[in-house]
Amino acid sequence: MTADEQQRGRVWLVAGGLRPTRQRLSLAALLVGDGQNRHVTAESLYAAASARGERVSLATVYNTLRAFCDAGIMHEITVDGSRSYFDTRIDDHPHFLWEDENLLTDAPPEELELARLPVPPAGTVITRVDVVIRVRKA
Repeated sequence: MTADEQQRGRVWLVAGGLRPTRQRLSLAALLVGDGQNRHVTAESLYAAASARGERVSLATVYNTLRAFCDAGIMHEITVDGSRSYFDTRIDDHPHFLWEDENLLTDAPPEELELARLPVPPAGTVITRVDVVIRVRKA
C-alpha cells in the first residue's frame, strides 16, 4: 500500500473514532485509499486483500466491516435478506443491483423521485431508506 493510500485510510478510520490497527489500515486503504467510493462484499474485500498479500481472515474482514458500519463510515445494504454489500458512500442515494454480475453500483439520485414515505409505526422513526433497483442486461 502506498503512503497516500495509508494516509487516506488512517484519516477515514480516525473520522469514525476507530483505532487504526494494522488490519483496519490495510482494509481501509483498499476501500478508500484511492479516494473513490466502493461497494464491496466481505468476500470481494477478502479477495482483494489476499491478492495484495495481506494476511487477514474472512472472519476478520466481516468483523472489520461491521466495525466500520457501527462507526458510521460505511453503510450495509442487504439484498434478498442474505447478501450484504458495504458502501463507503454514506449519504442517502439509490443503487443499481446488476443481477447478472452480482454487482452493486450507485444510481443517479437526481433521477429518483419519491413522492412520500409511509408514516412509521407508532413509537418509531425512519432512520434510512434504501432504494435498490434491480437491472439485468437485455
